[in-house]
Amino acid sequence: MSDSQFTPSNVLEHNRAAWDRQAATKCEWSRPVSAEVIASARRGDWAMHLTPSPLPEGWLPDVRGQHILCLASGGGQQAPVLSAAGARVTVLDASAAQLAQDDMVARRDALTLTTVQGDMRDLSMFDDAAFDCIFHPISNLYVPDIRPVWQECFRVLRPGGRLLSSFFNPVVFVEDRDPEFASKGVIRPRFKVPYSDVRDLTAAELAKKQSSGEALVFGHSLSEQIGGQLEAGFMLKGFYEDEQPNPRFVIDRFLPTFLATYAMKL
Repeated sequence: MSDSQFTPSNVLEHNRAAWDRQAATKCEWSRPVSAEVIASARRGDWAMHLTPSPLPEGWLPDVRGQHILCLASGGGQQAPVLSAAGARVTVLDASAAQLAQDDMVARRDALTLTTVQGDMRDLSMFDDAAFDCIFHPISNLYVPDIRPVWQECFRVLRPGGRLLSSFFNPVVFVEDRDPEFASKGVIRPRFKVPYSDVRDLTAAELAKKQSSGEALVFGHSLSEQIGGQLEAGFMLKGFYEDEQPNPRFVIDRFLPTFLATYAMKL
């Protein structure tokens, strides 16, 4: 499929298949939490992560009885912990294999949670004001347009509800990924933000990525990420940056490349 043939629907199907494959290989984001972690959460000893560091104090203090949507957050990690901590949890993800990890933990540890396969940009299966909180860890780089994500989040949150989300600093998408530059510690700017695999890679690079089964990614601007939340009607209540503990790109060594936001629907 050439770049001109990609549509949002095609991207979704390609990335769904890519994540099914990643789940099969038990990648970092497809390793379910242990029974010990669930037992601790049931005792009230738990922590959630939007980035490598735990959430700041006050971002998610008590989840008992709250209806939480784990958005594009399958993999058997966040949703089971929140369920064990006392929340009513729904997890939506494009990948059936990722959701299967959540179902497995729920069966293993007698948890109650609901899994839904779908597109993070389309939450039409949920009623208005259905959730108290949305937990949305780094995942919106897998869709080309994110303003619909924020708009749908706003719709399905109750007044006073919170959206906790994380994403990459768009600077990570700027540098040339040629291993030769990385080996020399050189940052060579090549791409402009907002970035798109479909638009910005050469035909050969895109074909290689497709044939290897890698997910297609999109580097959204801060105007789309933070500005998009504000445009949807949210009020920003909190923000933090976090370091990449295992730098993948040269830029990761020089500034925090994880960003997280706490937004509220007034």
